[in-house]
Parts: sequence; C-alpha cells; structure tokens
Amino acid sequence: MQVKKLHQENKLQMMVDRDLKDKYDRNELKEMVQVALLCTQFHPSHRPKMSENVRMLEGDGLAKKWEASQKLDTPKLKSCCEYPLQKYMDFIEESSLVVEAIELSGPR
Repeated sequence: MQVKKLHQENKLQMMVDRDLKDKYDRNELKEMVQVALLCTQFHPSHRPKMSENVRMLEGDGLAKKWEASQKLDTPKLKSCCEYPLQKYMDFIEESSLVVEAIELSGPR
C-alpha cells in the first residue's frame, strides 16, 4: 500500500514494525511521513531542500510547509506530463502506463 494512501486513510501504524507494538511516538511517525511526502512531490521545485528537511525533522516549520503543500495543485495522470506523449502512442496500448523521465531534484 502506498504511503500517501496510508497517510490519507490515517493508517500509518501499518508501517510500524510489529515487534515495536505500541512503543513508538505516533506524532513523530506522522511528522516523518509528512517530510517524506514533501520530498517526493511531483515537481522538483516543490520539494524542500535538505537544510529544510533537517529543520522540519527537528520540529521547525513542518506544519507551515505541509499546509502550503496541500494547497498546491497535484497534476493528474493525463495532465502531468510536460512533454507530449503522442509520439509514443503507436507503441503502447491504452491500458499501459507511460512514465516520462523527470528531474529528481530542482535547482539549489
């Protein structure tokens, strides 16, 4: 199951090692997942810098950054690609998923 889906469904405890039982901080788990989701946003320019990640993990600015990220328009599958896929249409079936190469990190 995807982390984003587990977060949306408030089922983050499914990611915790069973051997830990209830011996973990639920708030800390939620914060770590939020930082991870911020780091994997679709557009590289929306992802936080490493220095921001460190500050957020230390408890500074995560709530504000998370709230701002929830207001961003997340592209849907059909409109997500910046490059036209028409040139590939002869080679794929309608049910296939085409993944374009994307930049993994934005400018610093």
